[in-house]
Amino acid sequence: MNLLKVGGALLALGLAVSNAYAAEPSKGKVLVVMSSAKTLDLKEGKTYETGYYLNELATPLKAIVDAGYTPVFADPQGNEPQMDVSSNNDMFFDKDAAKREEALKFVASFDGLKHPLKLSAVAAKGTSEYKGLFMPGGHAPMQDLMKDKDLGKILTQFHSTGRPTGIICHGPIALLAAAHDPVALDKALISGDDNAVKSLAKGWPYAGYKVSVFSKGEEQQLEPGQLKGSVLFYNDDALAKAGAVVDNGEAWKPHVVVDRELVTAQQPFSDHEFGQKLVAALNAKSH
Repeated sequence: MNLLKVGGALLALGLAVSNAYAAEPSKGKVLVVMSSAKTLDLKEGKTYETGYYLNELATPLKAIVDAGYTPVFADPQGNEPQMDVSSNNDMFFDKDAAKREEALKFVASFDGLKHPLKLSAVAAKGTSEYKGLFMPGGHAPMQDLMKDKDLGKILTQFHSTGRPTGIICHGPIALLAAAHDPVALDKALISGDDNAVKSLAKGWPYAGYKVSVFSKGEEQQLEPGQLKGSVLFYNDDALAKAGAVVDNGEAWKPHVVVDRELVTAQQPFSDHEFGQKLVAALNAKSH
């Protein structure tokens, strides 16, 4: 037996197998919607420097990528999204600094996050190439995404086709972008005009959906220390006034709600369960 030939054959076989795995096709694209905002307006003219929450992006994104999907990032301005520095904390990673560092490196590995598409370009082209949509939280979506009309068009396309739409923590407030006039709706929420909110929310496609979102109680715990001010309105109140059925659990405990194509989660500690349920929805829709 010629050992060199055998060895060469085994090497060739190994390379072929390796290449086959490397060339394994993606299950499809997932649109990852980010906020362009770097600050959140608060009451009394105060502001809070914000962005996306590290684990709310990294953990579900890893689940999506590990499941074989390709993320495509987009935000309103086409600028690199900012991370909320308060999220760069071991408490969101099982108090494990190594896991937090891994998350930072994982997020930094995506060039598309540094150079995202503009939501206007995505809306103009249409979303038929995407299997689903994922949006992380942080306070930033309250500043821009909830009143972004291009996002409203995008969400409506996913809704009308029943494609999975996964949003975590403060992110679900962005569902209001699908209202007829989200800019006016935002103003009505800030002014506390409930009659105007009800009128402007007529025809909102997510009316009657069960939704989990960062709660008023959780927000009020953050306001004195982290935010050093009060938000202009509370997410759960706003969604309820617009016609959603808010389904929240215990404060700071994992809580995820699935209603039709919509997968929503209450706060950062829901990240793992949220990622699993979003991937399950993507896989179910893809088959």
